[in-house]
Amino acid sequence: MCGLCGFTGELVDKETYLRQMTEKIIHRGPDSDGFYTDADIAMGFRRLSIIDLGAGDQPLYNEDKTLVLTFNGEIYNYKVLRAELLEKGHTFVTESDSEVLLHGFEEWGEELLPRLRGMFGFAIWNTVKKELFLARAPFGIKPMHYTRLADGRLVYGSEIKSILTHPDVKKVFNPSALDSYLSFQYSVPNETFFKDICCLPPAHCLWYRDGEVTLHRYFDPMFTPDEDMTLDEAVEEIDRAFTDSVEAHRISDVEVGCFLSSGVDSSYVASYFGGQKAFTVGFDNGQHYNESNYAAELAKEVGIEHYVHIISEEEYWASLPKVQYYLDQPLADPSCVALYFVSKLAAEHVKVVLSGEGADELFGGYRIYHEPYSLRGYQRLPRFLRKFLAACVANLPDFKGKSFLLRGAQTLEERFIGNAKMFSEKEKARLLRDIPATDPTLRTKDYYARTEGQDDVTRMQYLDINRWMVGDILLKADRMSMAHSLELRVPFLDKEVFKVASRIPVKHRIAAGTTKYAMRLAAERHIPASAAEKPKLGFPVPIRVWLREQKYYDTVKAAFTSPAAKQFFNTDELLSMLDAHFVGKKDNSRKIWTVYMFLVWYEVYFTAA
Repeated sequence: MCGLCGFTGELVDKETYLRQMTEKIIHRGPDSDGFYTDADIAMGFRRLSIIDLGAGDQPLYNEDKTLVLTFNGEIYNYKVLRAELLEKGHTFVTESDSEVLLHGFEEWGEELLPRLRGMFGFAIWNTVKKELFLARAPFGIKPMHYTRLADGRLVYGSEIKSILTHPDVKKVFNPSALDSYLSFQYSVPNETFFKDICCLPPAHCLWYRDGEVTLHRYFDPMFTPDEDMTLDEAVEEIDRAFTDSVEAHRISDVEVGCFLSSGVDSSYVASYFGGQKAFTVGFDNGQHYNESNYAAELAKEVGIEHYVHIISEEEYWASLPKVQYYLDQPLADPSCVALYFVSKLAAEHVKVVLSGEGADELFGGYRIYHEPYSLRGYQRLPRFLRKFLAACVANLPDFKGKSFLLRGAQTLEERFIGNAKMFSEKEKARLLRDIPATDPTLRTKDYYARTEGQDDVTRMQYLDINRWMVGDILLKADRMSMAHSLELRVPFLDKEVFKVASRIPVKHRIAAGTTKYAMRLAAERHIPASAAEKPKLGFPVPIRVWLREQKYYDTVKAAFTSPAAKQFFNTDELLSMLDAHFVGKKDNSRKIWTVYMFLVWYEVYFTAA
């Protein structure tokens, strides 16, 4: 696990700037650094040593040094690929997984990418053709960003903060990102909060030739349900594929641990870690916010050495600027702070952890995926009648059933933009100053178009894989773990596991009054039924409670009346929202948090910078 950065073209004092860019991401790789420069490019690298500890430094070169590689990630099938490449006559000088990319690219070019099983973001420079190749893994577990300068030069890096260090990159706020963020609670790829800096999308590669950039998508996580698959077959295939994936993800020359909550996903992972270490965090705000006891029970049953940290409200709030710094871009998911602290705890004991991200998106785990079934009867009514009823209740005070009537009048494309929907277009229009409020469905319609004709749950999952999982789940997983130089691996997001998940019919995903039904049955082979059947909670964080305490109300109010807030928002609207929550009139906690996290981030990157 590592960090990389670089830029093309000439630059006065290029080596100094390259080192500065590389130093910005030292947390991604504190063990060593490496550099390559010639007249046309500068490539920097920070290493976190995991495999081939003694000889895996980068950059790496092929036999005749016509190719130069910097690589962030892990290739789990590298031994198979290495054997194939040796048979084809390639010569290896290390035992690292990284070198497989060099010789594989030499042998197969871009067609290497579908052969890889792993998580990766890497750069390869052809010293003869003067071409740069960037690639990102199918699900986007590892990041990659880039920008083109006015004269056509390219600057790239694992994290945006590294790119911003380049002297010719201008740090300019991108207002349209704020508009989408207020809808989704994260920056929607491929756009970022920095003007002209882009996110390389998952499952894409980038060619930089003669000053021109070309992107190509090499994989599409499309579901193709097999309606003839029985439940027993689904369970058997899930367990076989997941067991194989966990074993592959445990390949390491250093100790590997796992994260453990009370949920089925992390519990399933942890069941393979008997005799090893697991890590849990919680909050001292009652049992609803502290699942460490559930985790401890499972750890005892499996025989895991269990470590727990209870996060105080003081350290949670104190960490927010640091968390937003490591995130690069504002993220309003309150659980990212919990992930920051559990990563900190784990990094005190191991260098690698396995975690349960991706299970919900692949196997249908979110409670919102029940909605198509809940609405099915109501949506048999003529749409004009449903629209009329929705209009009648729209302006009434909240009551039980109001949301049902409102959402039941909408199509799937209208009502579901992903797992988080913060502010509507109308709400954004009232909040924002001098920034147009757009319809969030404009950013999701392409994904719905690709899945037209499939069942609603499958379409929701596909959207979440391409948007929510990339912009929220995997962003926080990567940044919060790497903030502590900890490699986080996600065995659910494996190409072989996805092959199975993509074939499971919806009747085996949403069934028996629960979600991820087939996957839960597979997990039950390894963990107690009580853990396998436990309803999904996410990672509950007591922000709703805290925002009704005077000291935190005052903290947020100060931010809501700051010069930055006045620059972007109608502060009267912000204060009205905050006050309504404080007195218990309405639960506005998530919306308040969304705005507040943006302001914390803006202070870090623009005001205090």
